[in-house]
Amino acid sequence: MTTLPTVSRAAVLRKFNQPLSVEEVPVPQVIEPGAVLVRIEACSICGTDVHMADGELSLNVNLPVIIGHEMAGRVIAVGSGVERDSVGAPLRIGDRITYTNTSCGTCYFCTTARASTLCVNRRSYGYENVEQFPHLLGGFTEYGYVLPDAGRVRVPDSVSSELASLSSCALRTVMHAMSQLGAIEPTDVVVIQGAGPLGLFTAANARVRGARKVIVIGGPASRLELAEQFGAHECILLDTTSPAERLERVHALTGGRGADIVIEVSGANAAFNEGIQLVRRGGRYLMAGILGEGKVEFQPALIVKKNITVLGSFSADARSYSLALEFMAAQQHNFAFEKMITGRYKLDDVNLALKRMKNLEETKPMILV
Repeated sequence: MTTLPTVSRAAVLRKFNQPLSVEEVPVPQVIEPGAVLVRIEACSICGTDVHMADGELSLNVNLPVIIGHEMAGRVIAVGSGVERDSVGAPLRIGDRITYTNTSCGTCYFCTTARASTLCVNRRSYGYENVEQFPHLLGGFTEYGYVLPDAGRVRVPDSVSSELASLSSCALRTVMHAMSQLGAIEPTDVVVIQGAGPLGLFTAANARVRGARKVIVIGGPASRLELAEQFGAHECILLDTTSPAERLERVHALTGGRGADIVIEVSGANAAFNEGIQLVRRGGRYLMAGILGEGKVEFQPALIVKKNITVLGSFSADARSYSLALEFMAAQQHNFAFEKMITGRYKLDDVNLALKRMKNLEETKPMILV
């Protein structure tokens, strides 16, 4: 029988707007049926982690918590009944996995609505109290606990743990959003609001799906340079242009119509009103980035008069995790995904990494534990 570690070093958020503390957290010595214990190999930092630490999310956070939700880990122990991952692949000790938030499988949203990301009994990594069993429900930790109701997807051998970590949030969010968006036609012009990891993956995805033109709006300039490598035909720097100038530029690139599809992945509330302006009549506006508490005033009649389809996309299910890993395996030689990783940090340096992420000095910092 494998001897399990008794404690895991983990970065714990005890109070908003305060530094995380690296603490020793108990490791469950009994793995529940259907659960998995992993040794975390990589956990990238998400913009949501920064907003979480600052107390800016409009989601419930049960402090104290282990921050982080973009983890890839190697299986070291399993509970009874664990034989396959969520898409049917055999799962064994030593395999690497990414894993999802939980869904109960029995509520209205899991069954009738077929929208497990909206599960009313959902439990989310990075939001659960570290002082309650099973403790290790976050990413910035040496060991992670995969709950019995959480999806888990085996990482292909060709995909590194670092790229799998990127796939487990930013890319899976994009894959889920794109599934809700529907087809991108060869004639479509796609405008992407945001040049962070979500925006970069969206640009690559739109190119692979056959968009005629991909336009990325965002900043700083270094991220737009990267966006061009990820498939953007045109980039517009946010800091040096006004909304009117950006609208004029998009109209110039679309015969005066506006974009067929606008995708918001910036997380900025102000992006909404601008996105409604940028999309053409009869176009689609997909929002996947805004999770903050902020509010904006807007003119609802624009949605009606322009006959716009407005879609929201939240999180992702196990299918999207699998699609993300497949996309990464298939496209990693066509796009320089590893260039998104701009810094690698030890667990003890997590506060520095969060600060640099907040200041836009990093595109995607990685915690290696």
